[in-house]
Amino acid sequence: MEFHFYKYHALGNDYIVIDPNKTKVNLSEENIRLICHRNFGIGSDGILYGPFFHDNSIHLRILNPDGSEAEKSGNGIRMFSRYLVDAGYITSKEFCLGTLGGKVHVEFLDGKGSQIRVDMGPVTFQSQQIPVAGPAREVLNEELVINNRRINITCLSIGNPHCVVFCDEISRETAVELGAAIEHHADFPKRINVQFLKVLDRNNIQIEIWERGAGYTLSSGSSSCAAASAAYKMGLVDNKINVHMPGGTIRIDIQKDGQVFMTGSVTQVAKGLLSEDLWEQIIK
Repeated sequence: MEFHFYKYHALGNDYIVIDPNKTKVNLSEENIRLICHRNFGIGSDGILYGPFFHDNSIHLRILNPDGSEAEKSGNGIRMFSRYLVDAGYITSKEFCLGTLGGKVHVEFLDGKGSQIRVDMGPVTFQSQQIPVAGPAREVLNEELVINNRRINITCLSIGNPHCVVFCDEISRETAVELGAAIEHHADFPKRINVQFLKVLDRNNIQIEIWERGAGYTLSSGSSSCAAASAAYKMGLVDNKINVHMPGGTIRIDIQKDGQVFMTGSVTQVAKGLLSEDLWEQIIK
């Protein structure tokens, strides 16, 4: 059986779409690592596996390049939604998509799905729901010691866990230096995504991202939602925020009822067939 794949990026964050209705493959941890490897495989920040159809809706699995499974990905949702348009699964302007982190509402802002708005749902700062170890509380502006450095963090979930580090200055080097240590800290039993955040003004923030299971990332939709929500919760920004990342900018709108909306772009990169050499390694 031929192995079809489709590749997209959202502001430099790239994913491979594998459609189980077209390609049957054992996505073991080993195979996921191989497919996502940038030297030995196709290369990507993860795999979007779907669509699956049940409960009268479309569902998606989001697989990290280390073989783990993510509950939700803002960029992944937008890229997969674009694939559904390209493949002819979706012809309407709006639809609902099921993820491990809950259902989201997707709206296409143009005919081909290159600009997409997603209702990412509400956020919670409650430690039990993120989760964060310790007593039940909202995790706001707490001190954490990492690599003998004291940092202030705010943690939240938007269907997946996030740790926001407020900084006067941010850099890729800081994200790489501290990201893995924060991700794997004992306070975070399910590991955690990390954003290093600098407030530019009331409507603009800048972030560097360390993504759970993927590492340093040029952009992230759920990280943009988390960082904007944390800054809003702390009173540092208004409810309409442009999130600036190395890969580009995402618009976040936070409504009075707590719903978080994300608007961003998607670009199709490639579609093709896996070679017999790599296919033989995968099916072993």
